[in-house]
Amino acid sequence: MLRVLYRNVKMSNMDRQSGSYLKKLLEAVPHGFFVDSKWLKQQGISRQLVSQYIKQGWLKRVAHGVYRRPEQQVEGTAADFQDWEALVLSMQLIMNYDVHVGGTTSLRRQGHGHYVSMGNQATVFLYGQKIPNWLKSIPVNTPLETRNCKLFTDPEIGLKDHQSSHDSPPWRWSLNVSSPERAILEAMNELPDKESFHIIDMMFQGLVNLRPRLMTELLLACTSIKVKRLFFVFADHHNHAWRKHVDDTIFNLGSGDRSLAAGGKLHPKYRIMIPKDLMPKRTESANETT
Repeated sequence: MLRVLYRNVKMSNMDRQSGSYLKKLLEAVPHGFFVDSKWLKQQGISRQLVSQYIKQGWLKRVAHGVYRRPEQQVEGTAADFQDWEALVLSMQLIMNYDVHVGGTTSLRRQGHGHYVSMGNQATVFLYGQKIPNWLKSIPVNTPLETRNCKLFTDPEIGLKDHQSSHDSPPWRWSLNVSSPERAILEAMNELPDKESFHIIDMMFQGLVNLRPRLMTELLLACTSIKVKRLFFVFADHHNHAWRKHVDDTIFNLGSGDRSLAAGGKLHPKYRIMIPKDLMPKRTESANETT
């Protein structure tokens, strides 16, 4: 009799403990969002409790050591959720991974690519110092490319918060993204393999409000000679009002010619091979006359 009573008391304590941790889990993780084993362990949630929550339908295993709280079935909304966005928000705001959305992904989100046709499968560029290995095993609804932050000596320069594209909570959470000034440099670093000169050129056309001071700081922190030369190729080509406030003579642009675009032409000032339509007009005219 005492053994039965003890077992019942023990089970009651376990149930209370399970309920307490479940309450913490549900308060921290919205429907459709992700957590990993590392985060669960930090919350004191054991493997046994995780298995119990999976059986009860509170969690769903999506990869080894990664779990998702099932989406709330609300008619007309579930189909609009973007898995990659929920995953990145989960990494940034729940699991506290130091990652940000950058490159053309960030530019598009801030309105600098709405006129560029990229389709629904546009690559998402995610940058971070320590990106978890499990990310590669998570199926998302768009190609995902991960990058380190070695393009800049200061990995956090030029980052900002940008509201999620969804209106309802918790999608109102803000994604950590690259500012347009940083994002355009990250995008140029993808040339010519992962991005096209045409897309970068169209996006640069809309960058009429870049901040010269921040742009200068980013260029000084930029570790890529290729990217810095390309930036001034595009900057001179479009000649926005801010261009005269960014002095190209203060940056280390390296020496020697750089080959980049196959079949391109060598820029007379920045000494890098680029498509013909990005060449200075005077140079093109002179070549045609010759």
